Amino acid sequence: MLNFLLNAQQAASTGGWVTIAMQVGMIVLVVVAFYFLLIRPQKKQEKAVNEMRNALSIGDEITTNGGIVGRILSMTDDTVLIGTSSDCTKIRILKSAIARVDKKSGEAEQTKE
Repeated sequence: MLNFLLNAQQAASTGGWVTIAMQVGMIVLVVVAFYFLLIRPQKKQEKAVNEMRNALSIGDEITTNGGIVGRILSMTDDTVLIGTSSDCTKIRILKSAIARVDKKSGEAEQTKE
């Protein structure tokens, strides 16, 4: 960064505004590349995960980040009560711990028939 400033000062004293504009342009290009390659895809993924968590309903079969598979029995604003086995072992987890929905409640009922 210090080198950039020294080069900019030297170019300005010799009348080389073109080199300063090129250097600033390169910095802007790097920032734009970071946005499109890193920040934007991450925001899209976060949006999809939030939509999935907001669309949860009782009866959905889910998998948690820790690998626990269960069916949603009840929900509050930020927690979910799931049953994990045929004898219905109950576990309360945070909604943020849900990794994916394996079967929606309507799909689970259709497969039983």
